[in-house]
Amino acid sequence: MVFQPFEDLKIFQLAEQLSDEIWVIVMRWGAFEKDTVGKQWVKAADSVGANIAEGSGRGTKRDNQRFIRISRGSLNETKFWLRRASKRNLIDDKQRRHLSDIIDNLAPALNAFLKSMND
Repeated sequence: MVFQPFEDLKIFQLAEQLSDEIWVIVMRWGAFEKDTVGKQWVKAADSVGANIAEGSGRGTKRDNQRFIRISRGSLNETKFWLRRASKRNLIDDKQRRHLSDIIDNLAPALNAFLKSMND
């Protein structure tokens, strides 16, 4: 695997897009919604990209792999909060589908990136 700055990685760019779009949505909510679902959702989404960045700076393949696995967990948590936001009518169906599409692209990309570290 050839070193690439984390900012150039497709998985990082998708994670940033997901995080930024969730932020915009949550910032429009009322105080209660932000304090309950919103903060958790933003933290989970931010954690996906943060762990990609942190893993790339650790210097070892094993550490990088560990942080990509943590990113996958954070992505699953982000998906959980997406479901909660949808179920509680905090987002509309178009927003849910759009964010689900990003998640559905990012999940296999994270898996492929992890697998590429073993090649």
